[in-house]
Amino acid sequence: MKTLTIIGGGLSGSEAAWQAAQRGITVRLLEMRPDKTTGAHKTDLLGELVCSNSLRSKEPVTSAGLLKNELRMAGSLLMEAAAGCSVPAGSALAVDRKLFAEYITQRLLTHPLIEVTREEVAEVPAGPCIVATGPLTSDALSDSLRRLLGGDYLYFYDAIAPIIEGQH
Repeated sequence: MKTLTIIGGGLSGSEAAWQAAQRGITVRLLEMRPDKTTGAHKTDLLGELVCSNSLRSKEPVTSAGLLKNELRMAGSLLMEAAAGCSVPAGSALAVDRKLFAEYITQRLLTHPLIEVTREEVAEVPAGPCIVATGPLTSDALSDSLRRLLGGDYLYFYDAIAPIIEGQH
């Protein structure tokens, strides 16, 4: 397989890069920060949590807790980072946001199969690619996605309730 390009160094892009690399796939992770910033990010760190330090319930009888257990079984970098950076929060899994992002950044930057490139992506590249930019997608990449997918509008929904819509 050619190199897998992943656009976006947030939670999903960081985890996707880790999972692919752990399975022997060479990854090029493209992150626009620090050259181009967003209104929500405060650092240039990968995996930065922007709106809460809580990753929701850690109780295994909840859907969020069950998902965390499944992520741990899959060798999740995010769950590894959370375990090392957790702070007291009752039944929720909460982390020190800065330490969490620093941990993820260090692990990705030192993985031999991951190349992190800091640049804004204006066009979806050819070849295997994961776009993991969410609601903080730059205007240029949003326009590229709109042209590629067709339609007048592009909607981003909260990652907690993903919605996929397609037309045939």
